[in-house]
Amino acid sequence: MNIRTARLEDLDTVNKLAEEIWNQAYKGILSNEQIDFMLADIYSIASLKQQIQAGAIFILAEENEESVGFASFTPNLPAYKVHKLYILSSQQGKGVGSKLLSFIENEAKGAKASFLDLNVNRNNPALNFYTRIGFEILEEVDIPYHHFVLNDYVMRKTLVEN
Repeated sequence: MNIRTARLEDLDTVNKLAEEIWNQAYKGILSNEQIDFMLADIYSIASLKQQIQAGAIFILAEENEESVGFASFTPNLPAYKVHKLYILSSQQGKGVGSKLLSFIENEAKGAKASFLDLNVNRNNPALNFYTRIGFEILEEVDIPYHHFVLNDYVMRKTLVEN
C-alpha cells in the first residue's frame, strides 16, 4: 500500500473515485438528488482545483499502482482539518482508511498540531471507525448547504496532551 500526495493530474482519479464511492457510501443516507448535487459541486475538476488553491492537500492510497481511496485535509494550526476520507467498498476493512489518516496525523504532528478535526454524517457507519481510532464527538451540527442540510457530528482526535 502506497500513500502519496496527489498532483493536479490526479484530480480526474479523485473525481472518478468519488463518483463510485459516494453512490455506494451514501445510498440510503442521502437522497439521490443530494448525492448528485454534492458530487457535481464538490468533486468537479474545477472545484477540486479550487480546493487545492485554497490550501487543501489531497492524498491517494494505491494498491498495485491502482488508486483505491483518497483523503484531503487542510493544515491549520492548532488543528488539521480532515475534509474527505473515502475508500472503495472492495478495500474497506483492509486498513486503507487507517493508513490515510496515519499519513495526515504524521503530517499534523510534524507541524506540531494538537488535533485532527473532521465532520461525519450522523448516519454514516464510518462514525464507528472514527470512534475506534480515537476520535471523540465534540458536537452535533446541522449545516445549511445550498437547499440541503448536512446532519453531522464534529469529531476531534487529540494528538498531543496539553
